[in-house]
Amino acid sequence: MSTQDSGASPPRWRGVHKALADPLRIRLLEALWEMPRSARELADHVDLPADRLYYHLNQLERAGLIEIAEYRPLARGKVERVYTPAVAEPPGDAANPEEMAEFLGAMLDATRADINAAYRSKHTGGRREIELHRGALRLTDQALAELRGHIEQLTTRFGDRAAPGVWTRVVVAVVDLQDRPSPDAPA
Repeated sequence: MSTQDSGASPPRWRGVHKALADPLRIRLLEALWEMPRSARELADHVDLPADRLYYHLNQLERAGLIEIAEYRPLARGKVERVYTPAVAEPPGDAANPEEMAEFLGAMLDATRADINAAYRSKHTGGRREIELHRGALRLTDQALAELRGHIEQLTTRFGDRAAPGVWTRVVVAVVDLQDRPSPDAPA
């Protein structure tokens, strides 16, 4: 994790929990993971009028979950915004425990929504893969660095937004369950 500058503007993730409290906003975000879309295209996707989505899109944008990818020209000189998911970074090492808990809660809520949507789809005949694992590993400092390197390689290898395939959410938590010995302590 990167270190946050204490004088910087508030982190983008602060409003994530509130923004994801509405199931419609989760559906909009899921649709944007498939491809960038305008409010009109999103309205068609969720079967609602576009004017009912602007408030929700604003909430997602204010939370830093989506951003404007481009402005698409329309007839008579008008333009429409095309939205895409934003890359949201977790809070840095300088975050206090409450800020980290808020971010983690929002991330877990979003993950729960992803899993629920996948199970609903499977229940109605869709094909979605769901794999959940939880375990504990004993890692030395060297093994921890190696594991982080592998995760980074996988992220780089499969993180190409233009690559073919199905959008798949991957959540990995690497959390020490006890304090690590200091580097100069005997093994």
